[in-house]
Amino acid sequence: MWFEGRLVESGYPVRLEVTDRVIGRIESLHTAQDVWIAPGLLDIQVNGYMGHDVNARDVTPRDIIDLVHALWQRGVTALCPTVITQSEVHICHALQAIATACKADPLVAHAISCIHVEGPYISPEDGPRGAHPLAHVRPPDLAEYARWQEAAEGRIGIITLSPEYPAVSEYIRSVTADGVIVAIGHTGAKEDDIRAAVDAGARLSTHLGNGSHAQIQRHPNYIWEQLAEDRLMASFICDGHHLPPAVMKAMLRAKGVERSLLVSDAVAVAGLEPGIYQTVVGGQVELLPGGRLNLYNTPYLAGSTSSLPECIANVVRYAGLTLADAVRMASVNPVQLLGLDTLQRRGSVRSGAAADLTFFHIDQFSGELIIEATIVHGELVYQRKAEQDT
Repeated sequence: MWFEGRLVESGYPVRLEVTDRVIGRIESLHTAQDVWIAPGLLDIQVNGYMGHDVNARDVTPRDIIDLVHALWQRGVTALCPTVITQSEVHICHALQAIATACKADPLVAHAISCIHVEGPYISPEDGPRGAHPLAHVRPPDLAEYARWQEAAEGRIGIITLSPEYPAVSEYIRSVTADGVIVAIGHTGAKEDDIRAAVDAGARLSTHLGNGSHAQIQRHPNYIWEQLAEDRLMASFICDGHHLPPAVMKAMLRAKGVERSLLVSDAVAVAGLEPGIYQTVVGGQVELLPGGRLNLYNTPYLAGSTSSLPECIANVVRYAGLTLADAVRMASVNPVQLLGLDTLQRRGSVRSGAAADLTFFHIDQFSGELIIEATIVHGELVYQRKAEQDT
């Protein structure tokens, strides 16, 4: 297969070949259509989309497969399905469903880079806990982690926790030695606890600036501590609701493009029509026409309903970043965090690299990214024009 467009990284017009699951020849062109070619988008934190819920009590492997397929239509070639705070039985059920989906469909297995477990080892305080159920918040437990990995068949790759618990450093060192990335999130931890967690091996801040108290001490505080810690990468929900534009701009400038990732943190009602919905975690919620999701009859956020293309557009629009840098934070950086650049040659558009690619154009009026095609493991899994013609 041959494709034409402009490389996001350089703007050069090219014609590239996809063959045997890799990028083959890349030929320069004098001109090209207004389609951008990017490394495949990777969302390391996604709870659901288009009604498919990773955390539903009765989630099935089919639900996971359908979620992956739905995100391919948004240019997301890979994801980390995110299992949140619940009982151990509930968590293990979700982990088993994901593992079974991977065994049932090799292309889905390729698209699921790893599983992200967000909680249950988070702060029990209102604010930092977010929408996670208090009844299931608990201290880190290595024996439970072993049971998780057994249910997931070794696919857990990220765990988000709060480093405020006793012996948390021992937990971080143990799971890090097992190849898991530990992220700090949903925390009200003291600065010393955060530094100790990083010393023990924590590498990421989960949706920095969110999952925190409504009011905190001006300085020092746990947000500044993570923002200034160069050993931590940080993910950000740039949906236009979780971080005000000025905060988004300041945080990305402080952390730097090279240490920043975009995540959707999308919930199951993302992609659906505005209305009132019943959710597993948040209860009754209202999806407003502008994309904001509130707890019903309150002004409080109940989750994100954006996918990565919206977050990329918002970063360009509100933070003043280039398109290349915005796309990098949703493709190259998460690939490098997970080590997929060396293990699987993902995250670049070069001859010999893995053929995981996202093609899009930018609407000249709205600035939104319109996904034209998605290639996963060398297969064309979505094409907009073909869909419109059928």
